[in-house]
Amino acid sequence: MAKLRPDQLSSTLNKTLAAVYLVSGDEPLLIQETCDQIRKAARQQGFTEREIFHAETSFDWNQLLASANSLSLFADKKIFEIRMPNGKPGDKGTKAIQEYLENPSPDNLLLVITEKLDSSTQKSKWVKAIEDNGIHVQIWPIPPSQLSRWIATRLQQANLSADQNAIDLLASRIEGNLLAAVQEIEKLALLTTNNHINYELMASAVADSARYDVFSLADKALQGDVRAAAKTLQGLKGEGTDVITLLWAVLRDIRSLNLIAQATAQGKSFETAARQAGIWEKRQPLIQNALRRLKSGQLQQMLRKANAIDKSIKGMRNAEPWDELLDLVLNLAGVQSLNNQNERLTLKN
Repeated sequence: MAKLRPDQLSSTLNKTLAAVYLVSGDEPLLIQETCDQIRKAARQQGFTEREIFHAETSFDWNQLLASANSLSLFADKKIFEIRMPNGKPGDKGTKAIQEYLENPSPDNLLLVITEKLDSSTQKSKWVKAIEDNGIHVQIWPIPPSQLSRWIATRLQQANLSADQNAIDLLASRIEGNLLAAVQEIEKLALLTTNNHINYELMASAVADSARYDVFSLADKALQGDVRAAAKTLQGLKGEGTDVITLLWAVLRDIRSLNLIAQATAQGKSFETAARQAGIWEKRQPLIQNALRRLKSGQLQQMLRKANAIDKSIKGMRNAEPWDELLDLVLNLAGVQSLNNQNERLTLKN
C-alpha cells in the first residue's frame, strides 16, 4: 500500500486497518509510540489478543504460520507481533511472511518491528511483500537542527509552553535522546504553576537531575574512566533506573562507534562519518578518542553482548542483566573483564 512517516499514520488508522504493518528505525521512543498507535487502533476494532514472537537467529518461523492458522471459529481477533532486531528473516522467514500474506485472515493483524533497514534490505522480497499488502512506517532520528522544534511540539502536547532559550537549553542537554526529553517534560509539568517554562525554571530542572545521570554513563565509559562508569551504573541501579533504558544509552554509542569505524575504514573522514552517524559536534572528540582505544573486533563483540543482554532482560537467557551490563560498560571503558573463550561461552547461555 504505502511507505509512511510516523506523522502520516494517524489519518490512515482512523480510516481502516491494514493487514500488516512494518515499523523500522533506530529511535526507540518513536518506534514505541508508533507501535502503540497501531495497537490502540487495533484494540478499538476488536483485536483484543496479542501474541509476541522474538525472531532471533534460531527462531522457528513455522510458529507464526501455525498460530495464524489455529484460530478457532469463536476466537477473538489477534495481533501477531514479530520483533526482529536485525531485519534479516533469512530464506525461511521470507517464505513464511510471503505465505502468511498470500491470504491473511481479517481476524489477524501482523506487526513487524525492526531496526533501521539498509537500502538492500528495503528491496528484499519480504519487505516488498509487506509494502504490497500493508504499510511500512519508517522512523528517522530527529536531526539536531529540528530538535528544538520537536521539543516545542512535545511541550504543546503536554499543555505546556516555553521560552525559546529554555527549549534550546533542553535540546543541548538531551543531545538527541528523545526518551530523556519526554522524561524531562513530564518532570517540568509537575514543577510549573502556570503551564509556562521560562529559562530559569528549565535551568533549575536540568540542574536538579538525578545524582547519577543516565546521559553521562556512556560518556564516562567512552572517556575510559572505569571507576566513574562503574560507580554511575551502580548508582543508577540503586535509584531504580530501568536496565533496558541504560542498555539503550550504552548501545546507542556502541552502534555509532561501529558505524564510524566502518565508514573511516572505507576512506571517509572522521568528521563526515560522525556527522552521518548523528554525533553532536561537542561529543565528537569523545567518540574519536574512544575509537583510538577500541578496535573493530571489540565493537562487534560488544554488539553481540548487548544483544545477549537484551535476551536476558526478556527472559530468553539464564543470566543476570545487571552483571552483564556492568561487563559491557567496562568493555566500553577499555577493560576486558573475561578472557575471550569464557566470554564466548557466556554469550551462549
